Amino acid sequence: MSIDAVDMRPAGVEPVARAVALATTLAEHAAETEQSGRLAPASVAAVREAGLLALTVPRELGGLGADLRTLAQVAMALGAACPSTAWVTSLSCFSKKSVGAGLRGPVRSAYFADPHALVCATAVAEGHGRQSADGLRLSGRWRMASGCEDAAWAFLIVPVLRQDTPAGVGTALVPVGDLVVERSWRSAGLAGTGSHTLLAEDVVVPPEYTTSPADRRTPPPAVVTVGAVVAHLAPMIGAAHGALAVLQGVLAGTRAPSQTTYSRLVDSPLARHRFGQASHLIDTATRRVLDVAGQLDATDPAHPVPSLERAQLRMRLVSAAAECRQAVEWLLDLHGAGGFDPGNPLQRFWRDVSVGTRYAGLNPYVTEEDHDRLLLGIEPPVSLAL
Repeated sequence: MSIDAVDMRPAGVEPVARAVALATTLAEHAAETEQSGRLAPASVAAVREAGLLALTVPRELGGLGADLRTLAQVAMALGAACPSTAWVTSLSCFSKKSVGAGLRGPVRSAYFADPHALVCATAVAEGHGRQSADGLRLSGRWRMASGCEDAAWAFLIVPVLRQDTPAGVGTALVPVGDLVVERSWRSAGLAGTGSHTLLAEDVVVPPEYTTSPADRRTPPPAVVTVGAVVAHLAPMIGAAHGALAVLQGVLAGTRAPSQTTYSRLVDSPLARHRFGQASHLIDTATRRVLDVAGQLDATDPAHPVPSLERAQLRMRLVSAAAECRQAVEWLLDLHGAGGFDPGNPLQRFWRDVSVGTRYAGLNPYVTEEDHDRLLLGIEPPVSLAL
């Protein structure tokens, strides 16, 4: 099933079509993106010029005002060409949607001053903030800030100290120019996401750009916690579609299975069957993700989603991630060792899917444990992010 054919509602057709149109440009620069450890300038320019960095920015501020389901479709379409570009774009758009929803007044105006700017976020804190009269003073390191070298803003989850005593967790919205980027990201997959480390040395963040531990006593709604998983997973579903397209090209050609009597790979009934099974798994994973996104779009953030329902949504996403990985493994089996040639995009799709589907929010054993506990009424859940 092609991504641009996925049951698109009218509101989502135009941005998804724009994303599909970028495939050639992003694919041409995918190797450069991976080798440089950040998005290729041509890829950033293409996504920006297509208006996709403003995908979730409110319409009154110059954006497209898209919902989570449309974001997922766009991320899948981009991921079929360059998973790293899709990852950074998806997380930037999701941050604008989730972070931007809580901003008011001048802070909101500053954050959305350029609706086409890229933003980043990270909760992997090895730093802290000290509350002071002039705001929150940040010191330390924040890792895995995807796209930070190209980002205008960073949203940081901050352990807060009061007189050297931990007081809880707050947040800070900081111009990336006030921080230092340490090029720390090294990974077998998603190498081009530039998920580097942000360093702060006594950086003062004004009070209006922060939230205190007291402000975060209410857990984030499911549209944020589960929506973040959708935003991380959708590019990987796209990568699986990209891998499927590579094998479809092989099957359409004259390549024969080694040391067999077949003249073409497609002549093998089991090769056709394995390809069909991989396609079915990717189709199923695609629909799972889009269904969860649609359900979150229909959820009122003001009304808490019960723990069991959240666990069930996460289980569907964990299942989609597993289906995605299995499908790509089968496609590599069909292709053979040549699929690992550095010039073959199949190996990049495989590595990116292997890394991206292991994002912390997709932790399968924790998700399954919570699901099973909650089915039996055993509270609270193990996951702090459920």
